[in-house]
Amino acid sequence: MTSAFATYPGYRFPAEIISHAVWLYHVFSLSLRDVELILAERGITVTHESIRNWCRKFGSEFAAKLRRRRPKPGDTWHLDEVFLRINGVLHYLWRAVDQHGVVLDILVQDRRNGSAAKRFFKRLLARLRYKPRRLVTDGLKSYGVAQRELLPGVRHRSSRYLNNRAENSHRPTRRRERQMQRFKSAEQAQRFLAAHSMIYGHFRPRRHLMAAAAYRRVRMKAFQIWRQETCAQAAS
Repeated sequence: MTSAFATYPGYRFPAEIISHAVWLYHVFSLSLRDVELILAERGITVTHESIRNWCRKFGSEFAAKLRRRRPKPGDTWHLDEVFLRINGVLHYLWRAVDQHGVVLDILVQDRRNGSAAKRFFKRLLARLRYKPRRLVTDGLKSYGVAQRELLPGVRHRSSRYLNNRAENSHRPTRRRERQMQRFKSAEQAQRFLAAHSMIYGHFRPRRHLMAAAAYRRVRMKAFQIWRQETCAQAAS
């Protein structure tokens, strides 16, 4: 890692410790108290509330930096939505991934009608700044409404059997939802999941498609980028 003298303004702990805590919390299914215990074993005394503040403050910043560094995603978008129950109210987590399983974006909304689908499409197009060659969705008719209005020239395949890639990408979210004993607000869910999908995915390449040597190279590159974006640049 980088020198322990690398710091973030206003924080007494080195950038190395803060970034490591954020990495532990987002990459593994750990609670804030679990991260506190791991750091304590290494002689670092910090409360779980401080770790919570670090993750809230730096999680989104680190995710944004990683997003800028990722290669251009693929041209086939798989879209899916799952329900989230927040304070007893039903919400929907909209997610888009490319054909390689890379998460493109997520959006928490309280509807899954045509207006909600169009809002998610507009967010994707604004962030990615290119149009896909093909869309793959389940049978929800709201996707067709948004596709015909915003992406009329894009081929759209609608089938519950073709969208496993997007459905499988929801699994880390479900694990974290159980670990966190559900989300407390739509804003908290959006903030956490947007950072989590980027940081978690950065360290989770499709290992089953790689030879061992290739996977080790990709993993080493992922750690190198993480250190550059969370520690080295903060010290400069």
